[in-house]
Amino acid sequence: MAVTVGAAEILRLRLLAQQIEAPHADRLTVLDVARQLFAVQGQDFIQGGWALGIRAPGSRLSDLNAALDGGLIVRGAPFRGTLFFVAAEELRWVLRVTSPRTLSGSATRQRQLGLDAAALDRAREATIAALQGGRALARDEYFALLRSIDIDPAAQRGYHVIWYLAQTGLLCWGSTSGTQQALVLLDEWVPHSRDLGGDEALRELALRYFTGHGPATLRDFAWWSKLTLASARTGLALASDELVELDHGGEAYWASEREVDRAAGRRRSAAVHALPGFDEYLLGYTDRSLPLDDEHFARIVPGGNGIFLPMIVAGGRIVGTWRRAEKSGGVTVTPDAFSDLSERESAAFARSAGAFARFRTG
Repeated sequence: MAVTVGAAEILRLRLLAQQIEAPHADRLTVLDVARQLFAVQGQDFIQGGWALGIRAPGSRLSDLNAALDGGLIVRGAPFRGTLFFVAAEELRWVLRVTSPRTLSGSATRQRQLGLDAAALDRAREATIAALQGGRALARDEYFALLRSIDIDPAAQRGYHVIWYLAQTGLLCWGSTSGTQQALVLLDEWVPHSRDLGGDEALRELALRYFTGHGPATLRDFAWWSKLTLASARTGLALASDELVELDHGGEAYWASEREVDRAAGRRRSAAVHALPGFDEYLLGYTDRSLPLDDEHFARIVPGGNGIFLPMIVAGGRIVGTWRRAEKSGGVTVTPDAFSDLSERESAAFARSAGAFARFRTG
């Protein structure tokens, strides 16, 4: 029988499962975090990097770059057509599960851009020829390659070609240069990976999502993964032997039994967190009302433009935003709370902001 819990308990358990308030005795590395959360949204390199860094206390941007350059973490597009940081061994099998449905929904956009099957095949052949043998191309270099085969990268065509070839498992983002990454062939950059398919893959996908994001609902999982509801339901059923069911407001929430046991007896933390924009703590769920009041949503996504600002989180609730300014002297972080922070909260936020500054400049 499901245990009934309140909203505060759901949020407490999410903070722990997502390693924001890490329950582990040992410090995690950025690779450990990538494996725990399974996939961390990362279309903004610095924000996505900090999503890993804040969960790996003491880590620096150089640690993330080393993991990326070493092929331990890879940046690809396994979910919802956007970029995520994932442990390298996971990307290929996840794409086999998620990309067919994602690609089937891209036909209209391809027609709008004038990218027919012949053009995409031409891009694939040219990309293989240009990158095979361990070579890499920066974005502008890749766009020049597209022009050489009569594909104009303007008007988002270049980005769509990259996205399409990443979805089909040809490309991924490889070695770093500052906050940029070069394009490489996935099979060369990540020569070894896990090989999952069918029900085994659906079970693993469900188990990893609910372990790193739970408590969450079936609808959350289906939205996050963009699986059909039927496939998501199958994955949940197959993984249920390692999950526990919780009830909140008459709706079933699922979480890793191991993570719930680990969280038992832990008190709510007084920490205040400087979470990045696009963080999984908000974007990992279809229902975002638990951590964020509807009246404040426009403060997180000004103008409804799809750009999620960095967030201040206190007691599991999103209580404001913050912005950074980078100069030669370092990084300055300025909070913009929805209401005045207490002296204790301001000091706690300053500690988290300081950790971001050290991550960014390290």
